[in-house]
Amino acid sequence: MAETLLPAVVLGIDTPIGLAIIRDLGRRGVPVYGIARSDDAIGLRSRYLRRGLLRAGGGVAGLLAQLRQLREEIGEACLFAISESDISALNAERGQLHGYRLLFAPPEAMARVLDKGATYEVASRVGVYVPRTLQPASIDDVAQQAGRLRYPVVLKWADPNGVAPLLRQAGLALDKVWYGADAAALLAYLRPFEAVGRYPLVQEYCAGYGLGQFILMRDGQPHYLFQHRRLHEWPPEGGVSTVCLSLPLGQHEELMRRSVALLQALQWDGVAMVEYRHDPATGQSALMEVNGRFWGSLPLACHAGAAFPWLAYQLHGLGRPVAQTSYRAGLRCRFMIPETRRLLRVLRRPGRAGELAAYLIDFVRPGTRYYVHDWRDPGPLWADLTHMLRRVLRLPAATPKRKST
Repeated sequence: MAETLLPAVVLGIDTPIGLAIIRDLGRRGVPVYGIARSDDAIGLRSRYLRRGLLRAGGGVAGLLAQLRQLREEIGEACLFAISESDISALNAERGQLHGYRLLFAPPEAMARVLDKGATYEVASRVGVYVPRTLQPASIDDVAQQAGRLRYPVVLKWADPNGVAPLLRQAGLALDKVWYGADAAALLAYLRPFEAVGRYPLVQEYCAGYGLGQFILMRDGQPHYLFQHRRLHEWPPEGGVSTVCLSLPLGQHEELMRRSVALLQALQWDGVAMVEYRHDPATGQSALMEVNGRFWGSLPLACHAGAAFPWLAYQLHGLGRPVAQTSYRAGLRCRFMIPETRRLLRVLRRPGRAGELAAYLIDFVRPGTRYYVHDWRDPGPLWADLTHMLRRVLRLPAATPKRKST
C-alpha cells in the first residue's frame, strides 16, 4: 500500500531555494503547494508543484488568511518559509497557524541567530574564531578607532530585519554587506546613519574563500552534515555564491565539531548554515554568520544527494529518524545570471582573460549542475530566461498557468 505523505506548503518560491524544496519533495511524492510574490516566480513553472498561488495582499493578516484557507482545502500540512522576514512574521503569529507543522525555528532561537553580536559572543565561548568586530555607538566612536582597524573592513547589520523599518523611514538603504577600503570611506559611509542613531557592525576583512557547513539539528543533536566551498561570488568582493563545490566530510572535521557545538550552545533546532571565511594560507576559519534557514546554495546540496528539504520534512514534519548517508563530493553548482554578471565585471580587470575559458568549460564539465536548470524540470529555466529578456526589453510580464489539485 502506498505511503500517505502530508502536503507541504512552501512560502517563497520565487528563488532557487524555494525551487529546490519543491523539486526535492515533489520527486518523492509529497504534494507541494507554493506561494509566490510574483507571476514571474520560477517555482510556479515547476512540474513538481501541485498548485501555485500568488501571495495575498494585506500584509501578514492577508497571508495568514490565505494560509488558513489553504489549510481548510488540503488538510494538515508542513509549512516551509524561506526568508528571514517571513519566518519572523510567522513566528509572531504561531498561535494562528493551527494544522501546520512548522519547519522553521521558533522565535527565541531565530532571535539568537539574527543578532550577530550575540552569535559572536556564543561562538567565542565555544572556541570558534570571530574576526575583530566593532559595534559603533556613534560617529565619534568610529573616528577614534578607525585608524587602528585593518582594512578593508566589512560592514553588516547585527539585526537587519529589526533595523530595516527605521532605515526605510529615514530614506536610507539597507546594504546586506558593504566594503570600506580605508578610514575616510568608512566614515563617509556611516555618517548618514547619524539620522537614526543606529550603525552596522564594522568587521575586519578576512582573507580566503567562503566555506559553508550545513547542519540539521534536533533535540540538541546533529542529524545530517554537509559542507561546501564557494568558488565564485556576486559581487566578486563577497556576496551570494554563484559557483560552489561540495566538499567531503573528511575535510575541516574539527571545524565541523565546533559548528555543531555553536548550534548546540545557541539551542538551535532545524536546518542552519554556519558560514566561515577560510584562509588556506593559515588554516584559520573566521565565523561570518549563522543562517537559521534554508540557504542560497541549497540546490548544490540537493544535487549532491544531501536532501535537506526531505530530511527536514521527515525529521521535523513527520517525526521520523534520519541517518547520515553519503553524498557526492566534488560536484559544482552554478547560479547562472549572477555568475554571468560576475564574469563581465572581472573581465574588465587586467590579466583575467582566463576567466572566460573557465566559464565556458563549466558548461561541458561532467560534475556541473545548476541552481535553476534541470533537464527533468525545464519550466523554471525558461521562466528565468524570459523574465530576464522582458527586463532587458521592458516587456510586460506573462501570466503563468497555475496548477490545480
